[in-house]
Amino acid sequence: MNRLDVIDILLVEDNPQDAELTIRGLRRRNINNPLHVVEDGAEALDFIFCRGAHGGRDFSKLPKLILLDLKLPKMDGLEVLKALKLDERTRAIPVAVVSSSQETPDIQTAYALGANSYVVKPAGFDAFLEAVGNLGFYWLLVNQPPVK
Repeated sequence: MNRLDVIDILLVEDNPQDAELTIRGLRRRNINNPLHVVEDGAEALDFIFCRGAHGGRDFSKLPKLILLDLKLPKMDGLEVLKALKLDERTRAIPVAVVSSSQETPDIQTAYALGANSYVVKPAGFDAFLEAVGNLGFYWLLVNQPPVK
């Protein structure tokens, strides 16, 4: 089995510092689920749909949670979100947008496209860690997903 076949959290984040803070926030809440980071929207879709460099991955092993930034290279987060929610096979995966954008159009569009949550990245270090930890805790441990 490929080590990327069992990924509970897919983090789509192009900023290495924000990715590191996100991981630290999850670990601080003792969320040690397998996690994979991709740095652009195109790679996120390749990973999820098992194509390109991720063609050998088992599609039946979908992430349990996707943490998605909006401002990404190659393909922005809203395009990724739209592709995920339009595909019946991936529609039920919880997608939490974690973005620095507080713009009303970004928030409205994200929810219109099917985002399950929208969190504005807090400016402070501790607030960021707490927000991400709470987000992971809810979606992985509290929320009851549909039975496949």
